[in-house]
Amino acid sequence: MEASEERQSGLRREIGLRDLVLFNIAAVIGIRWLAAAAHAGPGSISLWLLAALLFFVPSALAISMLSRYFPEEGGLYIWTKRSFGDWHGFVAGWCFWLSNLFYFPNLALAGVAMGVYALGSQHTHLASNRGFVLSASLVLLWAALLSHLFGLRIGKWTQNIGGLSTYAAGGLIIAAGAVIWATHGAATPIEVVPEWNWDKVNFWSQIAFAFGGLELGAVMGGEIRNPKRNVPRAAWISGSAICVFYIAGTLAILALLVPEKVSVLSGLAQAGQAASERAGLTWFSPLLAGLITLGVVGQLGAWVGGSARVPFAIGLDRYLPPALGKLHPRWGTPYVSLLAQGGTCTGFILLLQSGEELELAYQLLVDMTIITYFIPFVYVFLSAWRQGQRLGPACGLSVTIAAILLSLVPPADVASVWWFEVKLAGGCLLLLLVGRLAFLKGIRYQRSQAL
Repeated sequence: MEASEERQSGLRREIGLRDLVLFNIAAVIGIRWLAAAAHAGPGSISLWLLAALLFFVPSALAISMLSRYFPEEGGLYIWTKRSFGDWHGFVAGWCFWLSNLFYFPNLALAGVAMGVYALGSQHTHLASNRGFVLSASLVLLWAALLSHLFGLRIGKWTQNIGGLSTYAAGGLIIAAGAVIWATHGAATPIEVVPEWNWDKVNFWSQIAFAFGGLELGAVMGGEIRNPKRNVPRAAWISGSAICVFYIAGTLAILALLVPEKVSVLSGLAQAGQAASERAGLTWFSPLLAGLITLGVVGQLGAWVGGSARVPFAIGLDRYLPPALGKLHPRWGTPYVSLLAQGGTCTGFILLLQSGEELELAYQLLVDMTIITYFIPFVYVFLSAWRQGQRLGPACGLSVTIAAILLSLVPPADVASVWWFEVKLAGGCLLLLLVGRLAFLKGIRYQRSQAL
């Protein structure tokens, strides 16, 4: 089975269980979500628990089962195609790819904002300097992308190092928070029941999104050794570590800072700076920021490399330009898909900044990412339902639909609600229309080749 699949895709099986566990950690853990959760207040702890129970566990169960039934390259695109047909498979793959085009700027912006703390307190103003943040974001994006052009034998080390660095950064902040809490008390009173307002409601979808990413390893099924066995095992090993990381990390930041002082862009580095000042450790903040930067590069590498396999698989089926299904003659990588992804994402980084302040632009990117990301999960849970699962898909599908709807709620400080909604909902609908046109063009191409 594996040999035939490898001949069909031409990709090399370079990923073992250890690589996949670290890949999942690098892909799923968004270290910036700790800052967002801390900014929302101690009530976010209960939201983490709810999201883990109602979305993360159901998605892990669904992905584990579907990857055993359909272990080929393409992941959720293949699962949906086999369950509901070519058009629905295309929608799932198209939306998943689009979500990543929005996600990369989101991740790079947050990574740069946190990373500038490594330069020292006199340079932290760069985190709000639009020109610097945009330029540095592009450097991070293309560094991660180019590492994957040379194949997973090399590219996998980007996410391996990133996964280890992310967990090391979390471990540092958790240890610092625990020490400060024990010796000085927590800066924030811990109350696990959230205060419900529109910002908290909107944040629920971000909490659920923070648990997304396990499907990314399965997308690379054609490059995983023994995917039927290793994908489910890696999902549960990494999943346990991810849940502990999010909850303990949020508590640690709240022990160091009050929610009002936590920036959603650079809050973790702010917490590190606070720990450094209170404990008199001048090396702590730069070390933390350096680990954060490595973690962000690793996460970008995981998502850039993994998501490029979706248009590659769709290109093989000729629903997107066949060039996307080409492999590099020397390195055996989907280089056209990678470069097209990088070019498109660069355009989004530049265009989505127009007319918004930096943090509102960040929020717009987050909401567009969540909407397009969760559409494929509707198909994932419905596919799992068709394969016999019941409770998990019902819970996961409910959270997924709620997350899509709640992402349409604008932040309280947006300058123009209507213009924000036009950009958000109108942009998503326009991109779905473009996808439909691309699919119809692919059908015409297939018919012309059959004549």
